[in-house]
Amino acid sequence: MSTHQDMSLVTATSPINVVDQTFPEIEMSGDSSSSSIVRATVVQACTIFYDTPATLDKAERLLAEAADNGSQLVVFPEAFIGGYPRGSSFELAIGGRTAKGRDDFRKYLASAIDVPGPEVERLAEMARKYKVFLVMGVIERDGYTLYCTVLFFDSQGQFLGKHRKLMPTALERCIWGFGDGSTIPVFDTPIGKIGAAICWENRMPSLRTALYAKGIEIYCAPTADARETWVASMTHIALEGGCFVLSANQFCRRKDYPPPPEYTFSGSEESLTPDSVVCAGGSSIISPLGVVLAGPNYEGEALLSADLDLGDIARAKFDFDVVGHYSRPEVFSLNIREHPRKAVSFTSKVTKDETVKK
Repeated sequence: MSTHQDMSLVTATSPINVVDQTFPEIEMSGDSSSSSIVRATVVQACTIFYDTPATLDKAERLLAEAADNGSQLVVFPEAFIGGYPRGSSFELAIGGRTAKGRDDFRKYLASAIDVPGPEVERLAEMARKYKVFLVMGVIERDGYTLYCTVLFFDSQGQFLGKHRKLMPTALERCIWGFGDGSTIPVFDTPIGKIGAAICWENRMPSLRTALYAKGIEIYCAPTADARETWVASMTHIALEGGCFVLSANQFCRRKDYPPPPEYTFSGSEESLTPDSVVCAGGSSIISPLGVVLAGPNYEGEALLSADLDLGDIARAKFDFDVVGHYSRPEVFSLNIREHPRKAVSFTSKVTKDETVKK
């Protein structure tokens, strides 16, 4: 299995050669018994905070570079569009908020995107233009509630759907809403069955099992966790699920965020310099047999690529099929409620005349 890792830095203003080249899609028989090869890339790069149009421009440059290197699937980090508010407390305290904290939320809300919406249309056009399957971490705005979301696009530019993070971690719960069972998709595509779990929800055994039961083969794990222990979690998931795991994280320095007092890293601002690393990346690609194919990278912004031999899925399942021959359904069972959970539902009253017309 060949591995390619592009360690070159890509900045918001760096030029990228865009090559209009069509990469052939892979014909699959509906299972992973074939030995097709898929070139995949995880993007390790930072949001341009509070500037969604500029972040979209940067995403396109990175996507163009990945496509130029032959990638058929490109995975971006958690909250790449809209931004991960690392270090910000939004000046929250139990029983209290501040005027600045409320205004911080207003600005963050303005950086989020509607799904569907014009930014989604642009991402779809990028996927079509560069002929790649695209998995993008965004902050989704639904009215005045935000969700940490992953969007999926095929290589024809079709928006396939989304996954909303089920369980935000720690203070994230005060900023983001909670996803539900209606957005835990696995998409059957010509390059394999693709789904995603975001950051620490990858630690939720029931969610992982739901994805395994849907036949996931390329497990995308956008994250904000840059600790070295994260690679161990990704390796475990690859072995447990018999799937490829593609984990993408941002690499950020303090200067990538607005300066104080506009944006403050709570509890650590005084010790930071503009060049201080506040998120060290650690992006990686892991095979179903637990082999690290690319990364982890802790050096800077980068594109990490690897050739995925889909035959490795069958080779790994021979050892361990977590929802197949290694399951015990007579002992354990899992029930997934996939219907959307809405706070308010309206039931229209049907008049006698309408009943007659039907």
